[in-house]
Amino acid sequence: MQLQLISFVLIILHCMDYTGCQQHSSSRHRQHKQIPGVSSGCQQGGCLTCSDYNGCLSCKPRFFMHLERIGMKQIGVCMTSCPPGFYGTRSPERNTCTKCRSECDSCFNKNFCTRCRAGFYLHLGKCQESCPEGLVRSDTQRECVPKCPAECESCVNGETCMQCRPGLYQLSGRCHHVCPDDYEPNDKLMECTPQVHCEVGEWSEWSPCSRSGRTCGFKRGQETRTRQVLQYPSPFGQPCPEISEIKECLVKRRKCPELGERGTERRERRNRNNRKDKENQEGRRERKRERERERDTGEREDSDNRNKTEHRHRRGHDTEPVSPDDGLVQ
Repeated sequence: MQLQLISFVLIILHCMDYTGCQQHSSSRHRQHKQIPGVSSGCQQGGCLTCSDYNGCLSCKPRFFMHLERIGMKQIGVCMTSCPPGFYGTRSPERNTCTKCRSECDSCFNKNFCTRCRAGFYLHLGKCQESCPEGLVRSDTQRECVPKCPAECESCVNGETCMQCRPGLYQLSGRCHHVCPDDYEPNDKLMECTPQVHCEVGEWSEWSPCSRSGRTCGFKRGQETRTRQVLQYPSPFGQPCPEISEIKECLVKRRKCPELGERGTERRERRNRNNRKDKENQEGRRERKRERERERDTGEREDSDNRNKTEHRHRRGHDTEPVSPDDGLVQ
């Protein structure tokens, strides 16, 4: 109606200024062409006809006419979709943007709101100041939402929780103090997550019987086998079993072959040790003989000294003087 009124006013002004008003055609497109300031070569892509003062007067097919207020005047704008707070209506004559109800921020049509203004709450396409029984107001969503169970912080409905209260773990829309069997608490996500148990592969073949890294030169040794971990467990999952085993083994003792440089080194080292042992034995025997010679020499010297002492004693008795009285005969 507003655009029709603008067009009508322009036509009246044209008739007042020009005497050829009776020759004005009934076609809207021809009317605009005959009015000064009205053009069909508009710069805005959606305009079919426009005015320098009032902007778009008509739009191309499938475009919506929207009136924007700038100060005291309104400017026509052609848009592919209506702005927030308006909804589009189509008719054979023109497509227009119509303002939503006062309590709606956005709407689908005059009877169905999609978002409400602050202080109103959406329920079944209507914006209401209070919610029906069983529903509560959500200021963040501006909607009437189901009343959550006591353990829920937010919920989809009375049975499905989206977020639990602090200290509780969410699982399949429910909140738990303790997670059910086969689940474990995730303190980072505050959810019950499935437990993961350890998985291991098949045992390998037993290794050759060995001892200290050698496979010869012994009779009793050990054999080992291992298996790989395919899946490590979660914190509360079943732990991994042993992944290695050792058992005792017996082999027919055989001498290790000495081959190559390593065998030559072993042989030379053994020869050096043998020579040292032989030298040590000879040295010990020589020192023993030396001690025996010293002992024999000492014994001979002691024997000679005793003999000399006895000889001197005997000589002393033989040369002792005779007393004169011993020769008198009574």
